[in-house]
Amino acid sequence: MTAAVLRLPRRIGLRFLLLRAMLLAGLGAAGLGAGFLWFAHAALRAGPAPPRADGIVALTGGADRIETALRLLLAGRARLLLISGVAPAADLADLARRIHLDPTRVAGRVTLGHRAASTVGNATETAAWVRTHDVRTLIVVTAGYHMPRALLEIGRAMPDIRLYPDAVLPPPLRGRLDAAMLRLLAVEYAKYLGALIGLPRLPRAAG
Repeated sequence: MTAAVLRLPRRIGLRFLLLRAMLLAGLGAAGLGAGFLWFAHAALRAGPAPPRADGIVALTGGADRIETALRLLLAGRARLLLISGVAPAADLADLARRIHLDPTRVAGRVTLGHRAASTVGNATETAAWVRTHDVRTLIVVTAGYHMPRALLEIGRAMPDIRLYPDAVLPPPLRGRLDAAMLRLLAVEYAKYLGALIGLPRLPRAAG
């Protein structure tokens, strides 16, 4: 009788711990789910036009980023543009041709960064360019799904610079959501969470 009485509190304690663990796991899963919904909503919506700034940085790795940044420069949104992560063989004429732009119109105002191969690399390359050109406010051009991680890493590299996002919606995300699009968003969300908590940097896949 005494042994049975002693075993009862232990069973209750184990059940309590199990229920607590299940509750915490459920709350964690709900938090991740809510975070993903916020992330996907932000990635798929067009934000307001950015204000004028000292400079623009376009992070390569997806469609329409360079074209958008060049158009912002031509519209007078900033005086200088950095295109970060450009292929070694590419030059300004190659990039300007995408929007049928005469490169002489922006010569001297565009810097091609060839060293970055990841989002962290983009941030490092951008920070060096910002210091060289005395940039205090910066428009960041990249895909919507890449923007949270880009702002996080660039902000870490230069916390005193004011950043204005200008998100691009890539062609694959302009239609109806399918499994491939959801997988892309999930991968980018995981990368963002990893960057948020300081996990080792992952190689860039889609951005």
